[in-house]
Amino acid sequence: MTKIDFYVVSPNNRGNRYQLACRVADKAYRQGHRVVIHVSTEDEARHLDRLLWTFNEQSFVPHARIGKGDATINPVLIGDVQTAEEEHDVLINLAPEVPLCFARFQRLAECVDNEPGIREASRERYRFYRDRGYPLALHEIG
Repeated sequence: MTKIDFYVVSPNNRGNRYQLACRVADKAYRQGHRVVIHVSTEDEARHLDRLLWTFNEQSFVPHARIGKGDATINPVLIGDVQTAEEEHDVLINLAPEVPLCFARFQRLAECVDNEPGIREASRERYRFYRDRGYPLALHEIG
């Protein structure tokens, strides 16, 4: 069963949520996992693509956009998870909805900030997972 972690960041800053997604992806990559970062829009995918190059001067996270790079050699993919290959085991969700195929992953990281729409959508996802018996953990990130 998929283990689900909610990471709640503040202050009310969109960038912090994306920075956190990069940190989670970097950590998972360093631990030998293969990661998909699920986003809703092409703008978000482009933003994360750039951010993964610059979020930390000391690290490099090999990555590609889904459909624009070889999934077998890129341990981190960015885009719509429904079109991703099966070999990745960690999903990072930045979309407001529950990803349809989240249960195929060993781990799911939900990155949440304090924007009202983001926060409310995350509460709905939390209830969805809880009501179906998924193991949940909540992490408050300063």
